Amino acid sequence: MPIIQTPGGPTWQRRTTPKQLIIWFSWLVGIAVVVFAWLRIADNDLLWVYMPTVGREATDMVSRMVPPKWSYIDVLWKPIWDTLNIATIGTVMAMILAVPIAFAAAVNTTPHRAVRAVALFIIVASRSVNSLIWALALVFILGPGILAGTLAIGLRSIGGCSKLLYEAIEEIDHKQVEAIEATGASRLQQMAYGIMPQVMPTFAGVAVFRWDINVRGSTILGLVGAGGIGLQLSGSMATLAWTQVSMILIAILGTVVISEYVSAKVRHAII
Repeated sequence: MPIIQTPGGPTWQRRTTPKQLIIWFSWLVGIAVVVFAWLRIADNDLLWVYMPTVGREATDMVSRMVPPKWSYIDVLWKPIWDTLNIATIGTVMAMILAVPIAFAAAVNTTPHRAVRAVALFIIVASRSVNSLIWALALVFILGPGILAGTLAIGLRSIGGCSKLLYEAIEEIDHKQVEAIEATGASRLQQMAYGIMPQVMPTFAGVAVFRWDINVRGSTILGLVGAGGIGLQLSGSMATLAWTQVSMILIAILGTVVISEYVSAKVRHAII
């Protein structure tokens, strides 16, 4: 905090004038961006054409979805199981690959700056591409099915898991590593006995948290042909079978609620 000399003695000021001007300018730029985005939306004539009928169309669609076709649940058990498998196997694949990438990306464990740059690029590339985009590409390469969905979830998850893990590795207590190093341990032994015990709780927490996210993400991959319950949702919407759509949405909601419950219990057990 800057100190300003006044006749009555020094006074504290929270920010200097240049810093305050920068903050005000940043707010001005942010407000201008929001206003510009809103004007672009409001300038869309097609949007306002449909606005008067939005309520009526929504009410009509909901009326077509009620009551749900409860008997359709017998068809959904296998897609729900496929969805859970996509999320689980994709998460396992991501965590297996995330560990070496995280060690390569962390400043205190990377063998070379070039290796760290490559690891960080992999993390950014994985996180910047949505799972639906990965699924579209993999469906084109591998064909439709749960394999494409599993790989899409795994490739999307590598970046997020690696980022959290390498940040945890950089924040470890280095005194434990130094103590192990003092015994003449190799670099690999230092990682195994000095670093891994400190990051294992984070590893477990990240795995459970990512699995919970992936269950949600895998429910919509079927919309692009990557298997799971989303495939049933896409087919029902295409045939205007709205009572089946409502049943599928209820099944998705139930699956997500159960996965949230399981992940919360596991997280509490770990912590």
